[in-house]
Amino acid sequence: MTLMKIAHKYSHLNGEEYLIVHHNKLYKEIKDVITEIDAGRFRTKVSKEKRKKGNSLFSPIELNKAFHRGFSEREWVESRYNYYITLNRELMEQSVLMPAKEQKDFLIKHGEKEPIYSYNQTDFVKEKIAVEVQFGKYAFVAYDLFVKHMLFYSGGVINLGIEILPTKKMQAEMSSGVAYYEGEVYNVMRQGRNSPPVPLLILGIEP
Repeated sequence: MTLMKIAHKYSHLNGEEYLIVHHNKLYKEIKDVITEIDAGRFRTKVSKEKRKKGNSLFSPIELNKAFHRGFSEREWVESRYNYYITLNRELMEQSVLMPAKEQKDFLIKHGEKEPIYSYNQTDFVKEKIAVEVQFGKYAFVAYDLFVKHMLFYSGGVINLGIEILPTKKMQAEMSSGVAYYEGEVYNVMRQGRNSPPVPLLILGIEP
């Protein structure tokens, strides 16, 4: 067996500290999901890339399914945040915590003729903790960290966002273009200590 492990972690705005103090049981569940996955079972993708042609790589699709099973068995569920868009900052700040229907009525009442409906969803949420498992391209991770978690946080849906990423060591045995822990933590650190303005815990995993 080639079990997964947490090789690195980065706590942003005291994300891990919040988890330990307020939701240590959920933190254990997250660790259990990760360490129960036998990564060797998911080295099922045969590479067609020139530099890796014929190599057996980790399959993002199969890994995602394994994580989905693990979290679902522990009753982590998908959550969807519905909202209406306004470019009026004052109206946005006043309406952001309202349910979507109330947001729409509020914006129309204050002069928005046709508020634009939008939504975001995250796969695993429990007790206001959101987990994203990301074996996708760089842009997907940036969206999670700088848009999705922040929208859920500012909307009062979550208190903490967690991002699970492969380390560079694991990413080297996957298709090109997959985001990796070290690169994404560097991107967060470059933004400064308080950006994005949402508590985060980024976990780097590998076999």
